[in-house]
Amino acid sequence: MKNSSFGAYLLVLLIFATLTCCLDARLQACQPSGKIRGIKPPPGQCNPENDSDCCKQGKMYTTYKCSPPVIGNTKAVLTLNSFQKGGDGGGPSECDNQYHSDDTPVVALSTGWYSGGDRCLNYITVSANGRSVKAKVVDECDSTMGCDDEHDYQPPCPNNIVDASKAVWEALGIPEGDWGDYDITWSDA
Repeated sequence: MKNSSFGAYLLVLLIFATLTCCLDARLQACQPSGKIRGIKPPPGQCNPENDSDCCKQGKMYTTYKCSPPVIGNTKAVLTLNSFQKGGDGGGPSECDNQYHSDDTPVVALSTGWYSGGDRCLNYITVSANGRSVKAKVVDECDSTMGCDDEHDYQPPCPNNIVDASKAVWEALGIPEGDWGDYDITWSDA
């Protein structure tokens, strides 16, 4: 009887240790990689379209080389971006060196999810508001750099962003007054 109680105790201890290990590893899966100091954009160099932030002189911005793990329906924050020429997205998209109409469902993913371009030109499914839409990955929302000319003097992207064209927001039926930051889930299509 004593051996079975001891065996059960060891089994419970082993299960607890395994869960603790895995939970700790998951929590540590994506820690900040550093910080950058904001600089004041030269006049007319930061496009505030779609309520885009412009870097602030001296403010410290957190950077990430990773994003949370991608699981079935991964939680994220949907942000608004114009991928058109002259839009707040800056230059042409990383994946195809092209601009994209605001009427086309396209997205940029935070650095970790962009995965060095592995998701380029693939579709993801974005879900919110009881609806879903397929959108093509065309760009990276850079979580490692920002506050410079290449990034339109915008801060680094957080590590959990799906930066989407107006077409994605419209397809999800999100009222225009709620556009900006919106909790969503996404998955590889």
